[in-house]
Amino acid sequence: MPTTVGWRQEDGPYSRMGPRTCERIHMASLEVLERVGVEVHDEKARQILGDNGAHVDDLRVRIPSTMVERALDVTPSRLTLCDRHGDVAIRAWGYETAFGGGSDCLYVLDHRTGQRRKAVLQDVREAVTVMDALPEIDFVMSAFLPSDVDQQVYDRYQMEVMLNQTTKPIVFVTPDFEGCMTMVEMCEVVAGGEEAFRRRPFATCYINVTSGLVANEEATQKCIYLAEKGLPMLYIPLNAGGVNAPTTTAGCMATMNAGALLGIVLAQLVRPGTAVAVPGWNGGPYNLKTMVGNYVLADEQGVATSMGKFYDLPVFGLGGATDSKVLDQQCAAEAALSLFTAHLNGANLVHDCGFMDAGMQGSLQLMAIANDLIGFIRAATVPVEVSEETLALDVVEELGPTGDYLSHGHTYEHFREPYYSKLADKRQYDDWASQGATTMEERAAKQVETILESREPEPLPEDVREALREIVERQSE
Repeated sequence: MPTTVGWRQEDGPYSRMGPRTCERIHMASLEVLERVGVEVHDEKARQILGDNGAHVDDLRVRIPSTMVERALDVTPSRLTLCDRHGDVAIRAWGYETAFGGGSDCLYVLDHRTGQRRKAVLQDVREAVTVMDALPEIDFVMSAFLPSDVDQQVYDRYQMEVMLNQTTKPIVFVTPDFEGCMTMVEMCEVVAGGEEAFRRRPFATCYINVTSGLVANEEATQKCIYLAEKGLPMLYIPLNAGGVNAPTTTAGCMATMNAGALLGIVLAQLVRPGTAVAVPGWNGGPYNLKTMVGNYVLADEQGVATSMGKFYDLPVFGLGGATDSKVLDQQCAAEAALSLFTAHLNGANLVHDCGFMDAGMQGSLQLMAIANDLIGFIRAATVPVEVSEETLALDVVEELGPTGDYLSHGHTYEHFREPYYSKLADKRQYDDWASQGATTMEERAAKQVETILESREPEPLPEDVREALREIVERQSE
């Protein structure tokens, strides 16, 4: 049966916020930037902004609306990622949606034992192998933060694994600016040089920004560096409504959006035409009942993505995650709902498939289940082909009301086209019971283990592998 890779919505069927609502939030963000400003904790970033019209008062930077408008005019609507071979793999614009994993979970829900434990580097390797194999997963992230390597440079070990274990596009995260430079250096080694990687980037940096109104030093340093390199970036400030921003969705989104606009302004001042993706989640109230940074909350669904669509910019979204700690009904519901809302609202790069427990824990079983759900969602939203062949009126006329469609050639030609789940059991009870009465959790574990036992990554050339190893060892000294 075919996968649903390549099945895309033609137009956005749904938007959480319409143009007038987005316009009001945009104007509020401009007012925040002009009157309140953003704390920018990097001297070079303040210098660039100040030299181009911003008002700088110590850490506080106030940006006039004209600077924002000029930046938006030259920011591309498209962000393109290639695979390791240089072929275009992801076109992040419009209502094209690609799905991938997340990064840096401290714990793994082990599919072999069902127990939660600290993650190690082998878990990163296995997660990347599974993501590389699952057909609906379009890009790869590290999944886990390995506890068995030097914690000062753990991201270098993650990147080495990803570059060796997959040909799919990579989204990487680094805790510091030096790590970002090292990741780019490693990618340039694989690509065959700086210009080769710039022309056909197969990896992009997810820049974590403290909040909408606080731009930390590492975030702006990465923004400037990537723009100087001519590389795409994901510039993602996130708010906690009621904690560091208004608890109301509109107020939280307006201040968070102000921070995203600052990143766009800074990137375009460094290099006009730099591709920048904006947040596609958050922008709503924090969970003030638990004070936990939950990954799946109802109020924020589609809000940030609507602003990205309003600006016609690539959107970095979130889906396939849960705040549950086990693979239970909550897990399935939150994973499915977050994938569906991200897809319907048009987020372009949807990450964190397989995340659990507010991002503290990852599950390869949930990754496999998310892969299955993505197939369903793509099949459920793809446009229906209406043609002479698909209407099949000649077949209807031939067979009439009581004809045998099952044995007709038209059925034989098309019966492989629908989406069939590989994990959901659709048989009758007796058949299900006779085949072991397995749960989806058990079937997902078996699928994961089958991949790990049989999947061999496409190797990099030996000299490239050695060069990557040398970079990691140099950083570990």
